[in-house]
Amino acid sequence: MSERFQFGVGEDEAGARLDHFLAARLPGLSRMRIASLVAAGACTVNGAAAHPGRKLRDGDSVGITFDEDAAGGAMTPEPIPLNILHEDADLLVVDKPAGMLVHPTRSVKSGTLANALTYHLNRDSRTLVRPGLPHRLDRATSGLMVVAKNQRALAALSRHFHRRLVEKRYLALVHGRVGADELTISAPVGRVEEGWPKWRVTEGGRAAESRLRVVERRASRTLVELEPVTGRTNQLRIHCAHAGHPVVGDGWYGSTVEARLCLHAARLAFNHPSGGARVEFASALPAEIASLLESTG
Repeated sequence: MSERFQFGVGEDEAGARLDHFLAARLPGLSRMRIASLVAAGACTVNGAAAHPGRKLRDGDSVGITFDEDAAGGAMTPEPIPLNILHEDADLLVVDKPAGMLVHPTRSVKSGTLANALTYHLNRDSRTLVRPGLPHRLDRATSGLMVVAKNQRALAALSRHFHRRLVEKRYLALVHGRVGADELTISAPVGRVEEGWPKWRVTEGGRAAESRLRVVERRASRTLVELEPVTGRTNQLRIHCAHAGHPVVGDGWYGSTVEARLCLHAARLAFNHPSGGARVEFASALPAEIASLLESTG
């Protein structure tokens, strides 16, 4: 039985290769399987056939059709414990630990959130259930993610993220004592070819905005709540460093790696794909970040 998936490309995904985008959205499909589907004309961008290396733009519409029975073998189910805050027929909300990749890569094939979700969703199922990922978190970032359990829910949630109907709030422990109670950080973020990290504040980048609110001050560190108004790659980490307060543990953007990256997706609110009711979920500050805050002078 053939199944059709349709995805909108968000701001944070602009510039991604088509095959990488599809691998993130459909972790049950291998890169080889995706490449063969694209080569066979089963994938379109804005209604036209495209090649695997096509660079996507914000607002692009990506469609892919494949046989459901042929989709399953790429993702190895693994009995990895999950911290599930909510689950119903359409979706689940999971609290991802720091250090866990969301989906497999060329070099990492196991131990990912997608491996764990594939096991969880198929323990008692007679038909393959593939986890649908309408958004993602960096490996080093912990916190809340919503996962779709069917194509209808995935399509609806993807639209909501694309239209900025989803509220996301992060907690971060940053270096220094932030003076203002609230800040709006506006600085363009783009990819540069030379140096590291590749994503940074750059004159030719795309407009980016983050909002910061102080939660608790210490002498040398501050606990803040962050809201990404836009969704550029590594935006919150880049903007905190740009404001002179890099996230503790962020070796990429001006901090020292003395601890885990102290960035946590603490709140997630969205319209449920069935019925449209607004739902909201919260996750407490992880113990290791709370301990670092308490030990700060």
